[in-house]
Amino acid sequence: MFISQAWAQGAGGSSDFLVQLFPLVLIFIVFYFLLIRPQQSKMKAQREMLGGVKRGDRVVTGGGIIGLVTKVISDNELQVELAEGVRVRVLKQTITDIITRGESVRGGKEADDDAKPMLPTAAPAERKSLLGSLFGRK
Repeated sequence: MFISQAWAQGAGGSSDFLVQLFPLVLIFIVFYFLLIRPQQSKMKAQREMLGGVKRGDRVVTGGGIIGLVTKVISDNELQVELAEGVRVRVLKQTITDIITRGESVRGGKEADDDAKPMLPTAAPAERKSLLGSLFGRK
């Protein structure tokens, strides 16, 4: 008599499996729309930004260093000027942001590649002596 009751309980197992599977499918759908899809769009925007890096752009590297792109060496490599006379080679993948876009540079290869496009020019500092500032002379 007990055996027949055990067989009767196992008969409705197919709908029970679908009920157990439904929360897992629901969790996957939520993860897709909240995590996976936004990350894919961020990666696409990053690829487009890196594809558009050109000479004259002011960029920020992954380490937070701000510099001016002076030369695009290859598809994966840039030459960035950090300070006057300090140039480093960086990978394009380390560029996190483009602060300002430089003007497109038109010209052949015979142009000076090491020229400094769009470097900010500092106004010459006016020298004042200590005695001149005390007595009003300029």
